[in-house]
Amino acid sequence: MQVDDALLKRLEKLSFLTVADDKREEIIAQLSGIVDFVDNLSELDTQNVDDNFAMTNNGTLLRVDKPSCDASINDDILEHAPQSEEHFFVVPKIIE
Repeated sequence: MQVDDALLKRLEKLSFLTVADDKREEIIAQLSGIVDFVDNLSELDTQNVDDNFAMTNNGTLLRVDKPSCDASINDDILEHAPQSEEHFFVVPKIIE
């Protein structure tokens, strides 16, 4: 995948972010490096690797799942949101 200015413009539109003109080349270089790294992963031979492979035989540590709600935390978070309504974030539609 080629990371170029057109792709960066599309990513800006989808993410609602703006990249400064003096940073565009740097961001394109960084994104290209990330894509190259991920492309290297596709070269790995995983034919003989078990689907359930894990680095440990102990399994995943679990915790008790206790629901809780602290309204002050919710209000603090929503206070910083550009738009909120009835204790929910209001976001623009992004699906094209």
